Amino acid sequence: MKTEELWKKYTRTKDRTIRQMLIEEYISLVKIVAGRMYNFYGSKIEYEDLVGFGVMGLIDSIERFDISKDIKFETYAQIRIKGTIIDNIRKLDWIPRTLRKKSKDVQNGMVNLENKLGRSPSNGELSEYLSISLEELEATLADIANFNVASLEDLLVNKGEYYIRNDKNLNTPENVYETKEIKEILGRIIDELQDNEKTVISLYYYEKLTYKEIGYIMELSESRISQIHSKAILNIKNKLIKLGVY
Repeated sequence: MKTEELWKKYTRTKDRTIRQMLIEEYISLVKIVAGRMYNFYGSKIEYEDLVGFGVMGLIDSIERFDISKDIKFETYAQIRIKGTIIDNIRKLDWIPRTLRKKSKDVQNGMVNLENKLGRSPSNGELSEYLSISLEELEATLADIANFNVASLEDLLVNKGEYYIRNDKNLNTPENVYETKEIKEILGRIIDELQDNEKTVISLYYYEKLTYKEIGYIMELSESRISQIHSKAILNIKNKLIKLGVY
């Protein structure tokens, strides 16, 4: 039976056997998302656990998906799979309190320095402002990458929730316009990032490359790529907060 026929039949019957067939059809999506997220959480959680959480997200996606909507299931499911994995990791609460504080200090320092300088601070300026060594700052940025869940998808989903819910009242012209506007704002913010940050964001989120692959292209270590990625995400988040979006 073709995938399109499976969807039509499942939408009509909600048959558990057909749902299982759809799970088997799309299980590769779970493995892709889990594999990418393992880059962040590999030192704290097993890959199989990430896949298990992802399967829960896939099942939820299948049950909620509306085939009449003008959106590909793969796009819809990957957002929900990742969200489910993140929700379950948050429940584990393995992030050390000291690291949470360091992350907050770095984020606040970036905001204060940007307000003062009128631009994103360099690592050297940020380490001096925080009164820590450059090595300690870079180590903190690398550690932050292990639990930083404020990905571009998450930043969009918070305001673009109608994309992943079946409540037709949410899919209003106002909500559609709001989400389009947020995407445009996010695009402008990315354009304003430092060149190395912009490159990492582009290669990671749009080209779907791993840290290792990005490091090879940019001739930098995986650790350095994770630092650049963390700083870019904090920059994006701070700018969205300043605009009242996030």
